[in-house]
Amino acid sequence: MSFRRRTLFYAALTANAVRPLPGFRAGVPAFFAGWITNELAPHWLAVTAGDTAAHLTGKRRDPVALALAGATAAGLVYLIDLARRDQQRAEEALSQALGEDYQDQLDELPTPADLKTQWRTLVNPFRTFRRPAVPIEVERNIPYGPAGRRNLLDVYRPVEPTENAPVLLQVHGGAWILGQKEEQGIPLMQHLAAKGWVCVAINYRLAPRDPWPAHAIDIKKAIHWIRDNIASYGGDPDYIAITGGSAGGHLTALTALTPNTPEWQPGFEDADTSVQLAIPHYGVYDMAGSTGTKAAIKLRDLFLARRVMQKTWDEDPDVFEHASPILRITPDAPDFFVVHGAHDTLVPVDQARQFVARLRQVSKRTVVYAELPGAQHAFDVFPSIRSGHIVRAIDRYLHWHWNQYRRERTSTSA
Repeated sequence: MSFRRRTLFYAALTANAVRPLPGFRAGVPAFFAGWITNELAPHWLAVTAGDTAAHLTGKRRDPVALALAGATAAGLVYLIDLARRDQQRAEEALSQALGEDYQDQLDELPTPADLKTQWRTLVNPFRTFRRPAVPIEVERNIPYGPAGRRNLLDVYRPVEPTENAPVLLQVHGGAWILGQKEEQGIPLMQHLAAKGWVCVAINYRLAPRDPWPAHAIDIKKAIHWIRDNIASYGGDPDYIAITGGSAGGHLTALTALTPNTPEWQPGFEDADTSVQLAIPHYGVYDMAGSTGTKAAIKLRDLFLARRVMQKTWDEDPDVFEHASPILRITPDAPDFFVVHGAHDTLVPVDQARQFVARLRQVSKRTVVYAELPGAQHAFDVFPSIRSGHIVRAIDRYLHWHWNQYRRERTSTSA
């Protein structure tokens, strides 16, 4: 492949990351191309620079290709700058929702090093899937239900034994039809486990083999398991936070908003399946098309009805409405920290905006919303500039919430 063709390829990837291709059908290819370019922008910049330098050592120089390489480098620098600024955006979101003095309620203030981009971890971002960057223990494939490998979970915890540590439940995404517990949320769980948290990552049943609401039932079944068993792993069964991205973000929000729902707790109807807070990432909040947006209606009719619910809107609108977090908000909703990318082509950011607006209108609890300009779907799957800043922002939020919870529990028992 010639240098000009390679630079055309780099330029096309960068242009799509800066301004993704619009439209429902273009959303999937735009996501894959934009996601990998956005979160690996430093690596693409190095490749572009190296390729250009090699071309300049040759006898023949292509001015068109060199111009393309220069434009690509400028675009990648712009993407890197956007990702670095997400530290400030996340911090502003926390301060606006929790108060300017929320950091005073942390065990310790974040240091300048905590807030800086962790460049060393970005050299090989995929290493985190093979070997944790921090010393933690992981116990894998613990059964929590009868559905074989789809009802297995992993527990991430500190090396040093703990008692009554806060618990985080991680729910993977994958469009309700695919995904594994080992594939998502790893940077966040490793980071928190190293700081004393007990994290639980679960598999759950998937469509089309197991249509909705098997997914929701399994999440609640996992919470039931945590209540009964997590103390033996050092966790506090009374304090459970839940997080997840994409379909996992939908299930995170829905689970938080529907505690103790008997029809989704067959055989364990009396179990407490409430959670203390929810942190959905780039989630789907409108399964019924209730917001009236074209994207939500197309998702409902062209995908959810065929693959996940396996019934149409006309046949059973209730099943779509009951599965829509935006329609399940009550004043008793728990605290939320919603994160979404402004350039998400799989789940347009308008869903998050409307969901957050509704939460703030109805809920009595705090609602933090961080909207990330330039970010695509699945920006936090592996360590990157952006995901590193968001992981540490979630860390601050979780520790703030955990400290608030302990103070309230102490004052109540006094």
